Amino acid sequence: MNLLKLQFVLLLLVCAVVLRAQKPNIVIIHTDEHNFRTLSCYREQMSQDQAYVWGKGLGVETPNIDRIANEGAICMNYYATSPVCGPSRASMMTGLYRQGTGVIKNGMDLRHDVPTFSQILKENGYATSYLGKWHLEEAPKYTFNIQYKAGWEDNTYMMSGGHNPYFHVTADGVKALNAKRYKDFPQDEVVHLTDYFVDKTLDVLERDKDKPFCVMVSIPDPHTPDYAKPPYHTMYDDMDLQMPKTMTPEYADIRPIWALGEKTEAKGFNVKALRQYFGMVKHIDDRVGDILQFLDDNNLVDNTIVVFTSDHGDMFFEHKKINKGISYEGSTKIPYVVRYPNKIPAGKVIRKAYTNADFAPTLIEMAGLKTQAKFDGEATAKDFFNKEQLVVDDRIVHMAEANQIWVGAVSRKYKLILTRKTEPWLFDLQRDPDEVVNYYKHPEYKAAAKEMMSVLKARMKQFDEPILDPKYKLIYE
Repeated sequence: MNLLKLQFVLLLLVCAVVLRAQKPNIVIIHTDEHNFRTLSCYREQMSQDQAYVWGKGLGVETPNIDRIANEGAICMNYYATSPVCGPSRASMMTGLYRQGTGVIKNGMDLRHDVPTFSQILKENGYATSYLGKWHLEEAPKYTFNIQYKAGWEDNTYMMSGGHNPYFHVTADGVKALNAKRYKDFPQDEVVHLTDYFVDKTLDVLERDKDKPFCVMVSIPDPHTPDYAKPPYHTMYDDMDLQMPKTMTPEYADIRPIWALGEKTEAKGFNVKALRQYFGMVKHIDDRVGDILQFLDDNNLVDNTIVVFTSDHGDMFFEHKKINKGISYEGSTKIPYVVRYPNKIPAGKVIRKAYTNADFAPTLIEMAGLKTQAKFDGEATAKDFFNKEQLVVDDRIVHMAEANQIWVGAVSRKYKLILTRKTEPWLFDLQRDPDEVVNYYKHPEYKAAAKEMMSVLKARMKQFDEPILDPKYKLIYE
């Protein structure tokens, strides 16, 4: 009897060791041009006027993305290193600022000699698969099987880029269709891009579920052309959406010079486009639910890291702007929610500034791996793994515009913007969340302005920001 007890104890110890050694699976769900305010988990953490900038109480409910946040952590101050597709994605993959990745702006290739988090995972025994928009190697739009895999062992469904909403899928291959043409083809041969890539993701998960895996699906929506497929295209037609107050002349007419410009200037409030955008977000949330259900059904929840994030935001008429590339929160702040039941306490809220240069080192640390790769970002797993339900920190990070128009430092409290066109701007993100007042020369902000400027100068020098080139004539005072 004693021998049996001893054997049982030894068996328990062996099981415990095996469980501790088991690598966590990883699922990364990545969207494109996604405004954080469209996620109800973010609105729940915000004041009413900030949560509902397009009308009181009017927004998309996203229960599946919310589930990731509620069962894990939500980051309220997560930023793109550079708020356009290529540079932001390159930073996420490598943990470097854009100048170290080869992707200084859109239309450039990721350097092949820079380690990616997927390469590190692959070297540590992970099955790595990437599906969806890549945008880190120049190729004709809708090209698959990108030549350089960047550590993604299976990149069969890695796509060069493009935002037509539909694919025509036949034995001869895949052809992109715009919203007007898809009805001209047999409907059993037509599939929306969001559905196509999520369906393929579910196939990959089924294939790899019995071994350590990292699967990343990069959904091209909710990017322009702001088209939601049926039935999502009419789901919000009755929603009386309003232009944000910062679009009105009272606010728009006092914008700094760097907030002006034809490329991202809104011609008027397009309520139809916003309703379509809401529909795209709802569609994405429903498909996130299918991925989460797969993990539920296959007992993969506890030991799987699930991340939902994006490459940059979309202004959607705040400050009379559309799309991205500008330094306001709607453009630079990105959603980041993460669930890992074995390590991250449920319901954690983190109010600390990060950039997606922190993504790679943090993910590697969360997975319990070691690497010799050098990162510009920081490994911050401790913020997620500690027992605190609320993490508050005044860390200062920096971000920059891809064409050297502006550079900025940001914390949970302040944002300092330097440009080539006008004096520095300091926003108080707590006192002035609409970002309309320049506090840079206010006496009460002298210390804050000095600290933000000091940190920004140091970071620009440390990371060799291109805007430091004298030809750009950056204005400091």
